[in-house]
Amino acid sequence: MSSTTPSSIRPNREQFVELASSPDEAPVVMLNLLKFKARAEGEDGSGTDAYRRYGEAAVKMVEEQGGRVLWQGRADQMLIGDTAQGWDSVVLVEYPSRKAFIEMVTSSRYEAAHEHREAGLERTNLIAMTEQYRNLGS
Repeated sequence: MSSTTPSSIRPNREQFVELASSPDEAPVVMLNLLKFKARAEGEDGSGTDAYRRYGEAAVKMVEEQGGRVLWQGRADQMLIGDTAQGWDSVVLVEYPSRKAFIEMVTSSRYEAAHEHREAGLERTNLIAMTEQYRNLGS
């Protein structure tokens, strides 16, 4: 991790160690809450444009790891929570395991793509989730 990178864009060492030491028995879904910069830092276009460049490369890497993007959409309205902490976009990405996610994000190829993510994001929350319940319908 670069010392100039804001901690709000990358996990700190303790967070990463905690993820790596978590049980790796089931798929993990990563909830991405994204707030874009008005202008990309050091790149042409908006923060959204820079993040799109990251996303194009990241989706290929996710799929190569056996994962998939489950859902992506615009965050339209904050109903509960601090409206000052609003988000522009939400993305749900499933990986077959935490190990698969870690392998992807520690590769040099991912690091190159991540530059666009850093250029485009003002802030983000990334939450690892394990399924507890699935409504299989009636």
